Amino acid sequence: MSKIKIIPFGGVRENGKNMYAVEVNDQIFILDVGLKYPENELMGIDVVIPDWEYLRQHKDKIVGVFLTHGHADSIGALPYFLMDFNVPVFGSEMTIALAKLAVKKHKEVKKFKDFHVVDAATAIDFNDVTVSFFQTTHTIPETLGIVLETDEGNIVYTGDFKFDQTATKGYQTDLARLAEVGSQGVLALLSDSAGAGITGASSREKDIGEYIKETFKYQDGRIIVASVASNIMRVQQIINAAVAVNRKLVLSGSDIEQIIDTAMDLGKLKLPQDLLISMKEADKLDPSQVVILETGKMGEPIKSLQQIANGDNPKIKLTDNDLVFVTTTPSYAQETEVQKTKDMIYRTGAEVKFISDDLNPSGHANQNDQQLMLNFMKPKYFIPIQGEYRLLDRHAELAEEVGIAPDHIFLTNKGDVLVYENGEFHVGEHLDVGNTMIDGTGIGDIGNIVLRDRRVLSEDGIFVVVATIDRKKKKIVARPQITSRGFVFVKTNRQLMKQSADLVEKVVQDNLDQKEFDWGHLKQDVREKLNRFLFDQTKRHPVILPVIMEINQHAKKKSKANNGEKKAEKSNNHKKERHHGRGRGRKHQAEKVNQQSK
Repeated sequence: MSKIKIIPFGGVRENGKNMYAVEVNDQIFILDVGLKYPENELMGIDVVIPDWEYLRQHKDKIVGVFLTHGHADSIGALPYFLMDFNVPVFGSEMTIALAKLAVKKHKEVKKFKDFHVVDAATAIDFNDVTVSFFQTTHTIPETLGIVLETDEGNIVYTGDFKFDQTATKGYQTDLARLAEVGSQGVLALLSDSAGAGITGASSREKDIGEYIKETFKYQDGRIIVASVASNIMRVQQIINAAVAVNRKLVLSGSDIEQIIDTAMDLGKLKLPQDLLISMKEADKLDPSQVVILETGKMGEPIKSLQQIANGDNPKIKLTDNDLVFVTTTPSYAQETEVQKTKDMIYRTGAEVKFISDDLNPSGHANQNDQQLMLNFMKPKYFIPIQGEYRLLDRHAELAEEVGIAPDHIFLTNKGDVLVYENGEFHVGEHLDVGNTMIDGTGIGDIGNIVLRDRRVLSEDGIFVVVATIDRKKKKIVARPQITSRGFVFVKTNRQLMKQSADLVEKVVQDNLDQKEFDWGHLKQDVREKLNRFLFDQTKRHPVILPVIMEINQHAKKKSKANNGEKKAEKSNNHKKERHHGRGRGRKHQAEKVNQQSK
């Protein structure tokens, strides 16, 4: 009997960052390694990836990474994962091509070559486990579900999916294969919950394409279309619409050109030769002849739209006759940012249109699709994944409606370990699995304390106090100087600055008067007393940075003593060596003024 563990490292009770480990005896199979874009409170963070410390301790057991598709929520953390684990990576042709692009951007792993292309006909034998695949429908071609065949039954991971009977070749779901996998016996199903809140039918991609074309047709001015760069299906629909209304297309975004080139090389995207033009060429054309495809940094368009609306994009300036057409479906976590972006665009005079206002363009299964997948698989145990808690919970209710026993459904959290023993799953130990935050080139060096400080700085500013003391004389040499940024306007709050300086002066003097002087206690005392005073006066808690400098004012007296010692050195060789050493030390001490920030 195989011993099986299923561990989510991300993708549960959150949007994105999909990563799941299935451990069968002494082998660990990694299903997707994705990232998520930061939510509002993660200030300054570029992306968030899973914390895989547990896997570092069991790295010899990892047999490979198995990818379902090429979106960032499934492959975005792969370069960082490969920095720690040199294991093979499996995925469809399109997925592997995008994974290679992601890896090449990181010099630490850009030479990694252990990629393997698989498809729905592939089966890989790993002794106790056979890994096979099935094709599903999503907004990127060659999306795959993953099957781990064990002697206890199949463990199935759907990845992102939906059912669309009008899907074209490369996007179609293999219904016969789904029925085959289900008939073999499914021990556990890990299924996409992102669309569990969608009660109606999802819009067919054929209808979405027509809607985009109609929008282009009846717009007189320039069209700025926002889309996710790796949403190949949507990019193709935008290209088709531009061709249909005789508009030229400009690509804007750091990733879109590479992704389009890759998709074209693989025959996954069709692009007429004379369609693409540069921004300079577009400026010479009538606005009614231009479409700009804006995908932004890392393929995420919302932040880049804000930059355009703010006038921070040197190439794109919005005008009254422009239409900003958002063809992506932002996650629920970005709802605040989306509304903020709308407002910013309207302020420029441009018009804004979201495709989600009229259609349901989601690439994820709605409630009917989710129940259909459950009926295909007929799992013994069900684990909803990929979504916030309310979506996981709703998916669990849908599973109960089709006959899955409530005690066979697990609403997991990151780090929960589902253990299969004695013929049943149960929740075992819990691993401490957090988030690893990427800020610039830093990986995991931003923690909760840093984020807290960033939040405080953004809300209440910083308050810097500089004081100079003479410890030996137990006095303050210079009155405390105060600098404030982002807290209050100094010129209109002179009385507050004066009172703050008086308070700091008193606190420092009280510490100097004590028998036992301690630098750490002094700085902490300044922070605490000043923090209470400033909050009483302003109801704000700025970051307080006390800088205490020490000056030694006894240098001249020591310098005179040095001269006497030097004369004494000439009379006795033994004394000369002894006094010379001591004199040099005193001379050095006398020549410099010790200023140190403790």
